[in-house]
Amino acid sequence: MVSRGPLLVLVGPTGVGKTAVAVRLAGQIAMEVVSADSRQVYRGMDIGTGKPTVEERAAVPHHLLDIVDPDQRYHAARFRAEALAAVAAIHGRGHLPVVVGGTGLYVRALLRGLAPAPPADPALRRELEAFATANGAPALHARLAAVAPGIARRLHPNDLVRVVRALEVHARGGGEPRDPGQGDWATAPSAWRLVMIGLGRDRAALNAAIAERARGMVARGMMDEVRGLLEAGYDPDRPPMDGLGYRHFALAMRARMTAEEALRLMIRDTTRYAKRQLTWFARDPEIRWLDVDGAGGVEGTAETVRKHITQEGLIE
Repeated sequence: MVSRGPLLVLVGPTGVGKTAVAVRLAGQIAMEVVSADSRQVYRGMDIGTGKPTVEERAAVPHHLLDIVDPDQRYHAARFRAEALAAVAAIHGRGHLPVVVGGTGLYVRALLRGLAPAPPADPALRRELEAFATANGAPALHARLAAVAPGIARRLHPNDLVRVVRALEVHARGGGEPRDPGQGDWATAPSAWRLVMIGLGRDRAALNAAIAERARGMVARGMMDEVRGLLEAGYDPDRPPMDGLGYRHFALAMRARMTAEEALRLMIRDTTRYAKRQLTWFARDPEIRWLDVDGAGGVEGTAETVRKHITQEGLIE
């Protein structure tokens, strides 16, 4: 990684309009998108993850979408390896690679690398997952809170993959796991001429957009998508089916809540998730923030981004 080729990274909370801005930008420059979204990697999970539409993918090539089935594990280390390959290939075609997504862990893994971590313990992982199945994910999260309260505060109780991994690291190391937001990273210099831009909106406007987006997902067939995944045999209590929207509508499918309640909870939890995303990205001093509304919506924001990357020499 010594090319020092150009790289644009667009981050921000869910619902802020990252994909729309990237598609509009692609109408102005030769670029390809590398998705940095931990849920959009899964096949068959399209509506509820806000995956780019067929039209959006036709407008600009997207990479790292639809690469694993919902019963397969995907993690930051694999993302980093595949994203590095995608970025190199895009450079080889003479295009600008644009990383677009809201999974901060993935973005940071790509840009800064991952420090070595204790190896996985399959037996312990099975024990922890069995405990979560028998007692619920919040009970496992409570176990993490007892030994690593700082980490537990940063992980949602339903984020089973990361809760299990944190407990694995604790068991192997005998101490509190390192917080992935606070230094569990390699320190090699950047391999690229990098511009990072964060997209934001006023909190009330963002929350309204999140609610509207969720209602649109339901109108486009979110319930049918969840039904198809359940009928295919994917466990609603395991990742990635325990993600936003999917766990709520899986409960509705099993008559444990109404569709209206599932939508309400999906909006509530997505709003909370957006807040956590903003907290994560706020720790990165390299990000230049743009207010989407203040810049003139999607079109104005894309134009402002183009001006930034022109001034920085990423494009001519």
